[in-house]
Amino acid sequence: MATKRLSDKTSLVNSFKMGMGAASAAIPNTPTIGTATKTGSTTATVAYTAAVLGAAATSFTATSSPGSVTGTGSSPITVSGLSGATNYTFTVTATNSNGTSAASSASNQITTDAPLITLDYLVVAGGGGGAGGGGGGGGYRTSIGGTALNLSPSTNYTVTVGAGGVGKGNQDYNYSGKGANSVFSTITSTGGGTGGFVNANDAGTGGSGGGAGGGSVGVYSGGAGNQGSYSPVEGYAGASNGQTQPPYPSGGGGGAGGVGNSGTNGAQTGGVGASNSITGSTVYYAGGGGGAQGSGTSGAGGNGGGGAGSSTSSAGGAGNANTGGGGGGNMNTGASNPAGSGGSGVVILRYPNTFTITIGAGLNGSTSTVSTDKVTTITAGTGNVSWS
Repeated sequence: MATKRLSDKTSLVNSFKMGMGAASAAIPNTPTIGTATKTGSTTATVAYTAAVLGAAATSFTATSSPGSVTGTGSSPITVSGLSGATNYTFTVTATNSNGTSAASSASNQITTDAPLITLDYLVVAGGGGGAGGGGGGGGYRTSIGGTALNLSPSTNYTVTVGAGGVGKGNQDYNYSGKGANSVFSTITSTGGGTGGFVNANDAGTGGSGGGAGGGSVGVYSGGAGNQGSYSPVEGYAGASNGQTQPPYPSGGGGGAGGVGNSGTNGAQTGGVGASNSITGSTVYYAGGGGGAQGSGTSGAGGNGGGGAGSSTSSAGGAGNANTGGGGGGNMNTGASNPAGSGGSGVVILRYPNTFTITIGAGLNGSTSTVSTDKVTTITAGTGNVSWS
């Protein structure tokens, strides 16, 4: 009996060994599906639990439906390359050297986020109005040459196009002819500063500063531009009035690309604007207004829409609309020939042509196609934009 019992025990051991051999030659058992979670417009994670019994797996694969997009790894598996705004479920399989298991049951359904819009912008504020000195160009902010925005198409984004500041006579004291701010989403550009008055150190600050007024009492500084933490800066300072003797020239307003100019006998031009190619062509924006003088030739407006200055016999030139140019100065002591008003600002948005913009009520704008992009130019108003 003892011999028989030993034989029986050996048979059991051999049978167990054979069973182990059979298991090692088998494919893994099917994993248990867990929770699928969206993590963006193109990605999701899929959790699973490996089978406790059966052959060991060496890898696990999650597969999407629709699309059969796959990802591998330990739980939770990351699946990349999905389509945005799409409903998905997932299954998981286990694999070893002998083959692949049957697919698990389907996961819960997830909906990926809508794709983000990668968008470039140009936001130019209204230019400052002139007085004795030229008005400063409107504040200038752009992603061209910097970092584009990533926005959700289903979200409304605020747009405001700033008006230019009103030009005044050289002795219309105690007024602000500052340009109005322009806004897109979180981007705000500051209105250009007012030109200064005669015999007073009161040139206004802004995106770019106004030029100092001409006068016989002293040499005064132009207004400061917004140098701030934004790079590149919004604008530069206006110029001083240059001298305290005839023809008493006033300073040119600052521009988005450089300071205003001071000098004598007509050399007080406005600061140059900044160039930008967001529309597909290179255009200058936010030039400073030219300074005025009592006689002779007054300063030209800065390249970028600045208005030319004038003497007592004519009104100062207005800054160009939708450039943010500063208004030209005027040495007139009355109001019959005032200085020029600043030009209105502009908001320009460039984005892939796969998206369609909705321009809300209260805004004036138009859209064109440039290469594989669309370019929307908003020229006036306050309202919202969104995309689909």
